Amino acid sequence: MENQNVYLKPVTLRNIFKFAVPTIAMTVFMSFYTMVDGLFVSNLIGTNALSAINLTAPIIQIVTAISTMLATGGSAVIMKKMGEKKSDEAKEDFTFLILVNVLVGIFMCVLGYRLMDQIFAGMNLSADVAGYCTAYLSRYLLFTVPILLMNNFTLYMIASEKAALSLLCSVAGGVLNMILDYVFIAILNMGIEGAAIATGMGYSVTAVVGLFVFARKKSLLCFKKPVIRLRVLLSAATNGCSEMATALVTGIITMMFNWTMLHYVGEDGVAAVTIIMYVLMFASSLYTGYSYGVAPMISFYHGEKNHDKLKKLVAVSIKVIAVISVLTVALSFFLTRPLVGVFARPDNPVYELAVTGNRICTIALFFIGFNIFASGMFTALSNGIVSAVLAFARSFVFMLITMIVLPLILGVNGIWLATPAAELMALALSITMFSRHRKRYGY
Repeated sequence: MENQNVYLKPVTLRNIFKFAVPTIAMTVFMSFYTMVDGLFVSNLIGTNALSAINLTAPIIQIVTAISTMLATGGSAVIMKKMGEKKSDEAKEDFTFLILVNVLVGIFMCVLGYRLMDQIFAGMNLSADVAGYCTAYLSRYLLFTVPILLMNNFTLYMIASEKAALSLLCSVAGGVLNMILDYVFIAILNMGIEGAAIATGMGYSVTAVVGLFVFARKKSLLCFKKPVIRLRVLLSAATNGCSEMATALVTGIITMMFNWTMLHYVGEDGVAAVTIIMYVLMFASSLYTGYSYGVAPMISFYHGEKNHDKLKKLVAVSIKVIAVISVLTVALSFFLTRPLVGVFARPDNPVYELAVTGNRICTIALFFIGFNIFASGMFTALSNGIVSAVLAFARSFVFMLITMIVLPLILGVNGIWLATPAAELMALALSITMFSRHRKRYGY
């Protein structure tokens, strides 16, 4: 098939980047316009509203966790079938998994509304911050289904060799989000509710375009009468469980960060954490984008048992991740004050907190890329168990240990050191798993 020619080409840095650069640009841009959201909110509404966005983040991450699982796990299963020349079956499974996502989105939206008030009531927040939390989340949940479809269509466009279109959708959605942020907040005075609606509408662009793209029969992947194969759903869930675990425990760890900061510093600490998370998310998006870009290639070569191409792809990827790691650490460290200054003025107590925290947390960027790639690689190899172990240990077990121990010893600085320490521990585990399974997969 013509659409599959790229998988048949030699594994060179140039051909890898044809896959990876659009997805890197896409994830970077998506993280960028998430930062712009925070920029509008912090400057036009205030740092209390910025704190509220971070306090609602764990709930949003939980809402999207199942979709992330089905998207990443499903992409691995479907592209493996493509490599095995079972294209019709792959299209049936693709359509089935998309329908499952729609049902999950409706369920999670209803559940979110039912539990929202109880969650915020138990945080002992000020009335101002609690009001911002409720207003933001109540509008965001309206877009649950489009956001879940966006998560899926983004990955499936990449797998279908439409990474450039996926990037275009992300850029269009981001630009729309930024414009609507200004219109809703600065002009129409809709406050934090306007920020949530702008975000939801921006994310919806990929969902709408994806419906049209995958309705076309000429696409490598397209909608076809679905066949309910529970083993496919189970396989997608198993393969993608590491990504779901990451989303779930990221939400839990974010809550821990917030509660710890509320205990040591107060709501200013939550705002500082939010700023640092934006910076880390922006840098980490480079690794995530690269891993998403090469995942379909890993799955395809695994499906056709082409160990030579797989080995070369993994070797080149490790070198690329190493280069990106050094660059992101240098940039994040030397640009700390300008980056923080975008969100908080120097006379704001949040400013110095965030500057100190970002310089310490920047150390984590030496390790994050390798951990993200290792987990994504095992997902693409349809080994969801190893991927889940890596993701769960990195995002929850190690973070839980460092978040409990280090603040008791070092206070606020211990909170900032928790992320680098956890990522270093996760790197040791990633290297162990990588070495243990090398002969099995031939990379």
